[in-house]
Amino acid sequence: RTETRAQVFASAPLPISSTPRTFVMLSKISPSSAARGIRNFNTKIFEKKTVSLADRTETIVVGGRDKFHLLPQAFEGVKQIGVLGWSSQGPAQAMNLRDSLEGTGIKVSVGLREGSASMEKAAAAGFSRDDGTLGEMYDVASKSDMTLLLISDAAQANTYPKLFQHLKKGSTLGLSHGFLLGILNNRGEKFPDGVDAVAVCPKGMGPSVRRLYEQGKSVNGAGINCSFAVEQNATGMAVERALGWGVGIGAPFIFETTMRDEYVSDIFGERSVLLGAVHGIVEFLFRHFVANGASKEDAFKRTAESITGPITQMVSHNGLLSVYDSFEGAEKREFEVAYSAAYHPLMEVLMEIYDDVKSGRELDSVIDAVSRHGQYPMTTIDDTETWRVGETVRAARTSAQRPVCPTTAGVYLACMQAQADLLIANGHSYSEVANESIIEAVDSLNPYVDFRGIAYMIDNCSIVARLGARKWAPRFDYLLMQQAGPKLEKGEVDEGLITAFKENKLHQIMSVCAALRPSVDISPVAGQHGVRD
Repeated sequence: RTETRAQVFASAPLPISSTPRTFVMLSKISPSSAARGIRNFNTKIFEKKTVSLADRTETIVVGGRDKFHLLPQAFEGVKQIGVLGWSSQGPAQAMNLRDSLEGTGIKVSVGLREGSASMEKAAAAGFSRDDGTLGEMYDVASKSDMTLLLISDAAQANTYPKLFQHLKKGSTLGLSHGFLLGILNNRGEKFPDGVDAVAVCPKGMGPSVRRLYEQGKSVNGAGINCSFAVEQNATGMAVERALGWGVGIGAPFIFETTMRDEYVSDIFGERSVLLGAVHGIVEFLFRHFVANGASKEDAFKRTAESITGPITQMVSHNGLLSVYDSFEGAEKREFEVAYSAAYHPLMEVLMEIYDDVKSGRELDSVIDAVSRHGQYPMTTIDDTETWRVGETVRAARTSAQRPVCPTTAGVYLACMQAQADLLIANGHSYSEVANESIIEAVDSLNPYVDFRGIAYMIDNCSIVARLGARKWAPRFDYLLMQQAGPKLEKGEVDEGLITAFKENKLHQIMSVCAALRPSVDISPVAGQHGVRD
């Protein structure tokens, strides 16, 4: 990045409010944190495109099925790609790469723990010990020229010392999450010398990556967008291999980031509006509407059904302002009251999460939580009254258009906006902000809630994401109940906050990013590989 930290803060769209709130944590960010990872990439194989996002420009790579013929060039020197793991991302990426590389002579081999129950699942998906496309994890890694480490993040923290010993010199280690870099930083360690360390991070859970790839077989460009990062370039081919990986799993567009920025924004985002916050918001608003006289069925329709139906569609195709502009008169006032009531309580939790992720505390808490699973495993998250009512409501759906609840829209958009404000103020690239705060929610995740409820979304994500949602959703719920609830009753509007929302640069950013969205809307299906029913 070329901006100084002071310039970043000066340009950040922090809201002007009549309430005496400040964002003191922003002054704690180290100026040196802007210089991290490797940026300013060059590619001789794929098409680069410069896009203008508000007051900045960013460089992206154009993917799509019409670029598959370039994959052998990108993977020059790669005879085998090992995909380690069969949880959220593993099945999707292994199958997508296998399909994209068909006829090239490049083998995609799945590596799992010996005796893993997932061996049968991988075999059912067409991978086999007989042809060398299925095997024991470390054996596959030792034979691969590119190893994609897609086991759970918590497992990575325990297995990386042994894995590093099995990586071939001159090979490429790929991650779809920067979590391992955070663990290495916490422990004062680094990636091994002599290998590339890259990340390609789909902006959606694994089932979305596979589903959109399948839907896109007849539509060029249908897939999940990715960010990519090069942390270590030992071979000189790290950029091309990373971009080939992104194109190969179906990304229509690929955005540059750093591995550090990716894991901070991703772990923060999944605990926030992507998973944890939306869960907490629905729980809070459901009780709020019931307490104010709504039937339980109507309360669910006004909360979850409103978010995952019309609000998601409007934001995906036309941005946040399209939701606000759809209201008139009393409904617009209702939106403004809700937005004003919710923004600061939400920002308080978001800042807390960001601090914990940035400092590394949240990563260590994941390792600690997993160590307790033998005694206290993860429990269900959809057994509250809210989601039991939701099953009834979904079963009774008709083709009629679902209404947009102004109160729900105000709270939900306040969360999206607050998250984007915080990421921009902390120096993240605009494409990363848009993807982690909005696009991933509406184009990849929310459709799974709409299809079968909150657990169908959260529990089809990684263990790190599932743990984060369980930890932070109650925090969002509680603070909204304590702080936003009383303000909703008072019915006051913070004009400064509303003006900051209407004039925010995020809307310009989203107008560009929306044009880069998948060419089809995702259509979840039951029984999909990698989906937990």
